[in-house]
Amino acid sequence: MEEGEAVAARTKEQGCSRVRQCCICNQRRAALKRPKTLDQICRECFYAAFEEEIHRVIIDNQLFNPGERIAIGASGGKDSTVLAYVMSELNRRHNYGLDLFLLSVDEGITGYRDDSLETVKRNEIQYGLPLKVVSYKELYGWTMDEIVKMIGLKNNCTFCGVFRRQALDRGAALLKVDKLVTGHNADDIAETVLLNILRGDIARLSRCTSITTGEDGPIPRCKPFKYTYEKEIVMYAYFKRLDYFSTECIYSPNAYRGFAREFIKDLERMRPRAILDIIKSGEDFRIATSTKMPEQGTCERCGYISSQKWCKACVLLEGLNRGLPKLGIGRSRGPNSERNKDLKQTGKKNLQSKECGTLDF
Repeated sequence: MEEGEAVAARTKEQGCSRVRQCCICNQRRAALKRPKTLDQICRECFYAAFEEEIHRVIIDNQLFNPGERIAIGASGGKDSTVLAYVMSELNRRHNYGLDLFLLSVDEGITGYRDDSLETVKRNEIQYGLPLKVVSYKELYGWTMDEIVKMIGLKNNCTFCGVFRRQALDRGAALLKVDKLVTGHNADDIAETVLLNILRGDIARLSRCTSITTGEDGPIPRCKPFKYTYEKEIVMYAYFKRLDYFSTECIYSPNAYRGFAREFIKDLERMRPRAILDIIKSGEDFRIATSTKMPEQGTCERCGYISSQKWCKACVLLEGLNRGLPKLGIGRSRGPNSERNKDLKQTGKKNLQSKECGTLDF
């Protein structure tokens, strides 16, 4: 709760020293200044505005259809906890007709994920939503603790990001859901736009602002929090006294995304509207027709969606199993790169290595 208290305190400091009435209802005292609009409003109007905005995003973008089975990616953190709570409330209030499930991934990080999963298990009881947990160990034969021991802290987020994305899809397939919703918020999407520009990643830049992605893959993913500020999610969780886990991953301090996050926060302090403007800029990007985009196919090894013969998870896993963890790190410098040549030479005779999961997509 320390994070929520800090945001609430800063919000009060930013407001006028004299007590003001809520600018929406004009009946109750203002309890906070919304980071997104800078309106001074009471808690009740904040709850209503927060939930109504998410409802409008869901309806305007036609994210769901009645009768669909929806998995909510649940990590125990503030975003996924608020997402589970709000989705459950809106589903009941507006009669979406959805079957909701919680889906968690156990990366195998001692002192972090084991604790956050306890929060998710409490959320399962609190919200009455069935929970499914899939683990890196059962899917890939490795935990993140074991991977970090081998690779160190420099590129560990690459492994975790690739494995986690595929683990969520595999867990969603086990639940036989129609869609997967994640707690990616406006800050996350603005960061991703910036990162893809810095990396020159045209393929991802063209789709990173889409509210629904993966429609050409096994299970589409939706982001109901696309226009929701992280600060407002924290404040909502704090004032609603939701049960969430607030510790950062112990292996992420050196993550490249962290630098983009700090830059976005600096922009927000100077101009709160900057986050939505970055997202709007990402939405308005047009990729030149001369730009060659990767063609999606399926991994020859595990059947997962991939633009290469082997998906990234299989390449990374092959390197781990062969004691060459850096085999799949970074981009190849061409068709004759040593890494690609080595993989081609050894790929066939190493198929006995553990494949990345056992589900057939």
